[in-house]
Amino acid sequence: MQEHIVIIGNGISGVSAARHIRKNSDKRITIISAETDYFFSRTALMYVYMGHMKFEHTQPYEPYFWKKNRIALKRAFVQTVDHANKNLIFADGDSMEYDKLILAVGSAPNKFGWPGQDLGGVQGMYSAQDLQKLEDNAPNNKECNRAVIVGGGLIGIEMAEMLRSRDIPVTFLVRENSFWNGVLPSGESEMLNRHIKNHHIDLRLGFNLKEILADDNGNARAVIVEETGEEIPCTVVGLTAGVSPNVSFLKDSGIELGRGIKVNPMLETNIPDIYAIGDCAEQHEGINGRRPIEAVWYTGRMMGEALAQTICGRPTPYNPGHWFNSAKFMDIEYQTYGWVFSDSRGAPEHQELFHWKHEDDTKCITIATHKDSRKFIGINTFGIRMRHDVFDKWLTEERDTNYVVAHLAEANFDPEFYKHFEKDIQQAYQSQPVMA
Repeated sequence: MQEHIVIIGNGISGVSAARHIRKNSDKRITIISAETDYFFSRTALMYVYMGHMKFEHTQPYEPYFWKKNRIALKRAFVQTVDHANKNLIFADGDSMEYDKLILAVGSAPNKFGWPGQDLGGVQGMYSAQDLQKLEDNAPNNKECNRAVIVGGGLIGIEMAEMLRSRDIPVTFLVRENSFWNGVLPSGESEMLNRHIKNHHIDLRLGFNLKEILADDNGNARAVIVEETGEEIPCTVVGLTAGVSPNVSFLKDSGIELGRGIKVNPMLETNIPDIYAIGDCAEQHEGINGRRPIEAVWYTGRMMGEALAQTICGRPTPYNPGHWFNSAKFMDIEYQTYGWVFSDSRGAPEHQELFHWKHEDDTKCITIATHKDSRKFIGINTFGIRMRHDVFDKWLTEERDTNYVVAHLAEANFDPEFYKHFEKDIQQAYQSQPVMA
């Protein structure tokens, strides 16, 4: 009898696991999702709202792909995991048995008990359902007179860009005194403050949401700012104060939980034959100095690929290598390789920063150095596209920062078509004192 592999979640983690299990075995595979029928690119949702693509364009595989590859899809919500009987109970009362279970259930937007947080017009921007809600709540600037976004992370800035693409006025409440300064060094954060305001977004730094007020129909009509008591009229409130692992349905399952689902480097939970991958998985200890939970696309893919090898008889620990990530702040691309910690919050004592900014105020880099060994430990780039493989190699080789700056041209993403800033950066590096 074929071993039945059941995967809860059809995001990048779950689908990567399914694809690689199929490549390496003839096992029976079922993917369960309550969100959509088919896998889609979550990071592309914003471009659907902005009119750059249709929702079907976010689906990397045609509908026939799943049948062709013998991957069964079930649209359902799992209510209970009965691991003693290897059985899943669905919200509609149906059930399904499994031999091995992969939890790839992703994240859910944070809510902090704000009065009015469940009113109509109040939403996050994470799921396909959130995209539809935004289409309903903010179809244009006549139906939506203003939106207030709460939370200064990546989802918040994406939602602001989405709304501004339809000329909807946006007020952005960020509790920190500079945008994303818990992650970015001050020079980069301050550049983004200016960039956001230049895109006609009402950025309010150092402010928190106190309450969301309702109209007579149970919809949002305004927010109250905690620090000032100001009432800001609006019809849409975007709650984008981060996400947390989507694990509430597992609280009584016997599966060990922390913030997420606790796993070891083999992605095993405390229950035999149950695994967790993606941004719902929490390593008991971070790997290679990385965070125990990482809600980024590529780590989910890597977890799915590693676990598939294990399930197919080739035990493979998850090893994400050097940290990297990328994002976009309006029209400024951001890349990070290695570790560059915020100089305003939690930077290690050994970190030393070199910062260069272009005169147009839309391009900069920050290089982190170990002040004792002079070893290169990380770089952030804004508005200048660099090669991942080059920095990954230099980090592995433990090059010093002098070497990295001298050879920066080797990391230029496309030297034929992209402008060169290496000479300016090198001159600044020679003359500008580092910042501790």
